[in-house]
Amino acid sequence: MTQHLMSVGYMPLVDSAPLIVAHELGFAAEEGLTLDLQKAATWALLRDLLALEKVDAAHMLAPVPISQAMGLGGSARFDALAVLSRNGTVVGASRELAARMHDNGLSASTRSAADIGHALVAARRGTIRIGVPFPFSMHAELLYYWLSSVGLPAPQGVEIRTVPPRMMSDAIAAGDIDVFCVGEPWGSLAVESGEAELILPGASIWAAAPEKVLAVRKGWTETAPERSRRLIRAVWKAGKWLDRPENHMVTAEILSRPGYLDISADIIDRALSGDLVTNRSGGRLHSSGFMAFHNNMASFPWKSQAAWIGHQIASRVGLDRLTAERTASDVFRTDIFRAALADEAHALPPEDSKIEGAAHPGLFFDGRIFDIQQNE
Repeated sequence: MTQHLMSVGYMPLVDSAPLIVAHELGFAAEEGLTLDLQKAATWALLRDLLALEKVDAAHMLAPVPISQAMGLGGSARFDALAVLSRNGTVVGASRELAARMHDNGLSASTRSAADIGHALVAARRGTIRIGVPFPFSMHAELLYYWLSSVGLPAPQGVEIRTVPPRMMSDAIAAGDIDVFCVGEPWGSLAVESGEAELILPGASIWAAAPEKVLAVRKGWTETAPERSRRLIRAVWKAGKWLDRPENHMVTAEILSRPGYLDISADIIDRALSGDLVTNRSGGRLHSSGFMAFHNNMASFPWKSQAAWIGHQIASRVGLDRLTAERTASDVFRTDIFRAALADEAHALPPEDSKIEGAAHPGLFFDGRIFDIQQNE
């Protein structure tokens, strides 16, 4: 099979694993692709690399192509061909803030997102400064949803600061932020430094959150239809391999290499297994749905999930919600995903949308549901 070279940008996070594993273990080669993986330092840079045609595809925050389509953040337009990962984020607090939460009676064994949210609100002193990797990200959307639901209007009642994932530990050590939401392994690195305590997995806010997507420039699939299908199949196969527990240690060792994440394989394995160390005293938390790449159709680009993101963004910035939902739905290209996996039709859902929050796994912490059909 003729090998086609594709340049793909990514950020050094555990959830970049489908791209790295597709390259390292031959899933891309099986599809006739040679991946040139290019590491970026910030999400803004990665977005611009894709917009300026410096890379063919990119590991991208799920809300970015949606916000761009809504006219927020720039003129470039992107399509999301697949979901690369579901969840995989952590919410952390400074040692001082976490100590106040515990002093107010929060038990280390508390797992309720509502209880933890109320404890955080009660322990704050003034405006909570929160670090997120990018303004339009699932980190931000989950935080806004969670905090607003527990009585702290967001974004009005908080101060959001953009901090690159790798710098989150430094920002909390310097006192620049009180709380962060970041993808692994960078939350665990903040714990290892002794500067933060993990208080909540992002999956506890919404168990089905599409964290990262495989993005391309809008229209690129029309000029390179076969390469786009091959890339989708390669990362789909990699995701299926990644979700097998027996492959976690090999995955951690690959990602730990200097060319990729360049940190301890043991720390990376925490995210893959969901066995998190929460503080410098060795507190532990197991999150069974902490991160997924394939199971329960994690890679399917659900239009209903895109619509939820569009709805949340529109509510925050004052745009029409129904228009935003429709715009967002068009960004998640279920048609291209289905065409690429036509031979795996048994593994695909019958519909492109579902009622979000209606079934496990996929619940919202507050029991709400989001039904795109009712909003039409």
